[in-house]
Amino acid sequence: MIRIPRTAVPAAVCLTALALLTACTAGAATTSAGGYAGGGAGMQMPGMQAPMTIAMPQPITATPNDPAKSQLRAAKTFDLGLMLVDGTGFTIYRYDRDTTNPPRSNCTGGCAAKWIPVKAGGTLAPVDVDQSLIGQITRDDGTQQLTLAGWPLYHFAGDSEPADTSGQGADQAWYPIAPDGTKITLTQDEWRQNAFGV
Repeated sequence: MIRIPRTAVPAAVCLTALALLTACTAGAATTSAGGYAGGGAGMQMPGMQAPMTIAMPQPITATPNDPAKSQLRAAKTFDLGLMLVDGTGFTIYRYDRDTTNPPRSNCTGGCAAKWIPVKAGGTLAPVDVDQSLIGQITRDDGTQQLTLAGWPLYHFAGDSEPADTSGQGADQAWYPIAPDGTKITLTQDEWRQNAFGV
């Protein structure tokens, strides 16, 4: 049997303790650098993405002839994703019964009083919208109306606040329009049901 000198045992114990201390120190450094542990508002667990910033339109008082009503921008909403709004934050719609080739509005008379054409005029300064998709048509009454990807654009008289979508699905033909010209058919109620099961 090999006998270990007594002087060698404390040295081995010291080496083991040193290794443990080094590991603990390294772990503490990782915690500090990565923010994995500890409380506070800045805590972020491994594998979690940072919260998404939601850019909602801000309420702006505007008259129907306000030039901002003719400005187009993309707004990121919490439930419906990206949709097109005007410069005051109000939702912009498209009409399934219009045509895109050639672009033409089939909403006239009483329809146009409820679904208000987005007027063309002034200098366009679209935000997060491809300007090459933006055009305009001459309506039957001689006024100019903006189009996106060939679709004539409208406001809904029933929307009372920015980002309202109360006209969505009306007559199974009216829908908010996305910045690429596609229609948004998902409703807020459907989104809540899909997301929360309620």
